Amino acid sequence: MKKILFGFVIGLQSILCGQTIASEYVGKINEILIRDDDGLVWVVLGEGVRTGALPACATKDYMMIKNENSATGKRQLALLMIAHTNNRTVYIEGAHKCSRWADGEDINLVSIRK
Repeated sequence: MKKILFGFVIGLQSILCGQTIASEYVGKINEILIRDDDGLVWVVLGEGVRTGALPACATKDYMMIKNENSATGKRQLALLMIAHTNNRTVYIEGAHKCSRWADGEDINLVSIRK
Protein backbone atom coordinates (compact mmCIF):
# COMPACT_ATOMS: atom_id res chain seq x y z
CA MET A 1 0.00 0.00 0.00
CA LYS A 2 2.84 2.41 0.82
CA LYS A 3 4.39 1.86 -2.64
CA ILE A 4 1.10 2.65 -4.36
CA LEU A 5 0.57 5.79 -2.28
CA PHE A 6 4.18 6.89 -2.87
CA GLY A 7 3.79 6.37 -6.64
CA PHE A 8 0.56 8.37 -6.64
CA VAL A 9 2.18 11.29 -4.77
CA ILE A 10 5.20 11.33 -7.12
CA GLY A 11 2.91 11.22 -10.18
CA LEU A 12 0.74 14.04 -8.84
CA GLN A 13 3.80 16.19 -8.13
CA SER A 14 5.05 15.63 -11.68
CA ILE A 15 1.74 16.69 -13.16
CA LEU A 16 1.40 19.77 -10.98
CA CYS A 17 5.01 20.88 -11.41
CA GLY A 18 4.84 20.44 -15.18
CA GLN A 19 1.88 22.79 -15.45
CA THR A 20 3.53 25.89 -14.04
CA ILE A 21 2.28 28.96 -15.83
CA ALA A 22 5.08 31.30 -16.85
CA SER A 23 4.84 35.03 -17.33
CA GLU A 24 3.68 36.61 -20.57
CA TYR A 25 4.64 40.03 -21.90
CA VAL A 26 2.86 41.98 -24.62
CA GLY A 27 4.39 45.32 -25.55
CA LYS A 28 7.44 47.04 -26.96
CA ILE A 29 11.10 46.32 -26.34
CA ASN A 30 13.17 49.18 -24.89
CA GLU A 31 16.60 47.65 -25.46
CA ILE A 32 18.35 44.55 -26.68
CA LEU A 33 21.72 43.99 -25.02
CA ILE A 34 24.46 41.51 -25.93
CA ARG A 35 27.40 41.00 -23.62
CA ASP A 36 30.77 40.19 -25.20
CA ASP A 37 32.45 38.08 -22.52
CA ASP A 38 29.80 35.34 -22.44
CA GLY A 39 27.40 36.18 -25.29
CA LEU A 40 24.47 36.79 -22.93
CA VAL A 41 21.47 38.33 -24.74
CA TRP A 42 18.72 40.05 -22.81
CA VAL A 43 15.85 42.36 -23.65
CA VAL A 44 14.60 45.21 -21.52
CA LEU A 45 10.81 45.32 -21.55
CA GLY A 46 9.18 48.63 -22.36
CA GLU A 47 5.63 49.89 -22.67
CA GLY A 48 3.47 46.87 -22.17
CA VAL A 49 1.91 44.46 -19.73
CA ARG A 50 3.50 41.46 -18.06
CA THR A 51 1.03 38.94 -16.68
CA GLY A 52 1.03 35.42 -15.36
CA ALA A 53 3.17 33.85 -12.69
CA LEU A 54 6.68 35.23 -12.56
CA PRO A 55 9.23 32.87 -11.10
CA ALA A 56 10.54 34.14 -7.76
CA CYS A 57 13.92 34.76 -9.38
CA ALA A 58 12.56 37.21 -12.01
CA THR A 59 12.91 40.47 -10.11
CA LYS A 60 13.82 42.81 -13.00
CA ASP A 61 12.06 44.08 -16.13
CA TYR A 62 14.14 42.08 -18.56
CA MET A 63 14.12 38.60 -20.02
CA MET A 64 16.96 36.44 -21.25
CA ILE A 65 17.51 34.30 -24.33
CA LYS A 66 18.41 30.97 -22.75
CA ASN A 67 20.95 29.85 -25.36
CA GLU A 68 22.04 32.46 -27.90
CA ASN A 69 24.20 29.88 -29.67
CA SER A 70 21.32 27.54 -30.47
CA ALA A 71 19.30 27.82 -33.68
CA THR A 72 16.25 28.75 -31.62
CA GLY A 73 18.11 31.44 -29.69
CA LYS A 74 19.36 32.99 -32.94
CA ARG A 75 15.83 33.04 -34.37
CA GLN A 76 14.44 34.57 -31.18
CA LEU A 77 17.08 37.31 -31.31
CA ALA A 78 16.29 37.97 -34.99
CA LEU A 79 12.57 38.38 -34.25
CA LEU A 80 13.28 40.67 -31.31
CA MET A 81 15.63 42.81 -33.43
CA ILE A 82 13.06 43.09 -36.23
CA ALA A 83 10.34 44.08 -33.77
CA HIS A 84 12.55 46.62 -32.00
CA THR A 85 13.83 48.17 -35.24
CA ASN A 86 10.30 48.52 -36.63
CA ASN A 87 8.72 49.61 -33.32
CA ARG A 88 6.40 46.58 -33.34
CA THR A 89 4.62 44.96 -30.43
CA VAL A 90 5.93 41.59 -29.30
CA TYR A 91 4.51 38.70 -27.35
CA ILE A 92 7.06 36.97 -25.13
CA GLU A 93 6.28 33.90 -23.12
CA GLY A 94 8.64 33.14 -20.27
CA ALA A 95 9.99 29.71 -19.37
CA HIS A 96 9.31 30.20 -15.61
CA LYS A 97 12.96 29.83 -14.70
CA CYS A 98 16.10 31.96 -14.56
CA SER A 99 18.77 29.57 -15.79
CA ARG A 100 20.92 32.09 -17.64
CA TRP A 101 20.96 35.00 -15.22
CA ALA A 102 19.89 35.07 -11.58
CA ASP A 103 17.16 37.73 -11.86
CA GLY A 104 15.90 37.52 -15.46
CA GLU A 105 13.37 34.97 -16.67
CA ASP A 106 14.33 32.79 -19.64
CA ILE A 107 12.40 33.36 -22.87
CA ASN A 108 10.44 30.40 -24.16
CA LEU A 109 8.55 31.91 -27.11
CA VAL A 110 8.67 35.15 -29.12
CA SER A 111 6.22 36.47 -31.71
CA ILE A 112 5.67 39.78 -33.46
CA ARG A 113 2.17 41.24 -33.25
CA LYS A 114 0.36 43.38 -35.79
